[in-house]
Amino acid sequence: MAKLIVILGDQLSPALPALREAKSDDVILLAEVQQEATYVKHHKHKIILLFSAMRHFADVLRQQNYQVTYLDYHQGHASLTAAVEQSLQQHPQLDGIMLTQCGEYRLQQEINSWQHTFGLPVEILEDDRFLCNAAMFAQWADGRKQLRMEYFYREMRRYTGLLLDSKKQPLGGQWNFDKANRKSPPADLQAIAPLQFKPDDITLEVMKLVTEHFAGNPGSADNFCYAVTGKQARQAFNHFVSEQLARFGDYQDAMVLDQPFLFHSICSIYLNCGLLDVRWMCQKVEAAYKQDKVAINAAEGFIRQLIGWREYVRGLYWLLMPDYKNRNFLNANRPLPGFYWHGDTKMRCMQQAISHTMTHAYSHHIQRLMITGNFALLAGLDVTEVTDWYLAVYADAYEWVELPNTLGMALFADDGVLASKPYAASGAYINRMSNYCQHCHYKVKDSTGDDACPFNVLYWDFLARNEQKLGSNARMQLAYKNWHNKAPEQQQALRDKAADYLIKLEQL
Repeated sequence: MAKLIVILGDQLSPALPALREAKSDDVILLAEVQQEATYVKHHKHKIILLFSAMRHFADVLRQQNYQVTYLDYHQGHASLTAAVEQSLQQHPQLDGIMLTQCGEYRLQQEINSWQHTFGLPVEILEDDRFLCNAAMFAQWADGRKQLRMEYFYREMRRYTGLLLDSKKQPLGGQWNFDKANRKSPPADLQAIAPLQFKPDDITLEVMKLVTEHFAGNPGSADNFCYAVTGKQARQAFNHFVSEQLARFGDYQDAMVLDQPFLFHSICSIYLNCGLLDVRWMCQKVEAAYKQDKVAINAAEGFIRQLIGWREYVRGLYWLLMPDYKNRNFLNANRPLPGFYWHGDTKMRCMQQAISHTMTHAYSHHIQRLMITGNFALLAGLDVTEVTDWYLAVYADAYEWVELPNTLGMALFADDGVLASKPYAASGAYINRMSNYCQHCHYKVKDSTGDDACPFNVLYWDFLARNEQKLGSNARMQLAYKNWHNKAPEQQQALRDKAADYLIKLEQL
């Protein structure tokens, strides 16, 4: 029984379950299709990354004597279903379809229709590249009043055995060293850049294609320098472990003017499309700690992001979709300002985060959460527009990871399913964790003057206009106490200033 084995653009892993099942008479399909390239306005770097990595992966499979059908973008397939239909017509001997579970709910629904559409059995294998499958997560979540990442993360540590001693206790004496990841950047802090790669002929061809067909998308094709093969991705990660990881531990949350990467690995870009393996990455980091090359806060802080947050948000996504996508607890509906697409704003922190995003299809997690996400939360920006923006502009963004992080963590649109309180912060946080405010048009210590920091102004207004929904939140009591301690005339001045800023949002 020969099958068509479909490999998606984020499944570029030699150990993919569907590949492990492949027989000599099976045909493997990879396709660059219009729907997947255009359902949001993807950054040029993301399209280049995936198309080039797919083409390189197809070449590797051919070298390993697999039968590969590759359909490139110029062939004009509107959807993955259309690509599958053509492949089945070209190979009438095929009597079944096999693939690994899709990462995104939207595409999985399309795939679920194939058995009816083609009249063939469709076998969907569990994606065991992840450590926690949907059934495991549902079992963990069952009966819990709150689905907090910290408790899930501890279970994952026990499950994997990572950073545990012989008695199954956490190395370093505690499970989480997050407080040791938050050092403010000193003035002389020097970044260590991630490894970059010169585009080869395949990538140059894809860059030309993207420039031609996606001219209006964010970013520029000219400065693309990411890994596009598993070998390159492993080189990039080994560079991170040997050169960047030691400083990453202390300055994981720090931000420095004109330093888009600081000590971050950017390897989420490679991991999320399948070029890296999460187990291998965690073992490399654990080994660096055990060999005294990095401190515990560096090793634990990195591993927490992978087996904690990454696995947790995927579990939440599949547990709560499709209803999760439509949540909007705070009724946020203000249109997304244009500067989210070009970064032309007097707010230095927003200018830095957005310009890095537009240049590199990347910004690190604090820039996403506490700069662009925090501003969207405070200003009440439309949840769907914001989540679509995050999905479009980042090379590591796929809905399973982007949606919970944005809708749940950044925007608190899920009423606390993911986060115990809104991640709302004034300019004081940004000033503590960066040097952006020293170079800003606005005054970070001012909340009502002509040049008052918009984050300060909108923070107080956010509290006031959402008090009915947030006032009873236990973790918001101090913030509301501070608000209520302000004199009525001071409160009114803050609300008036916020109203003014919200009217002229595009000019901030």
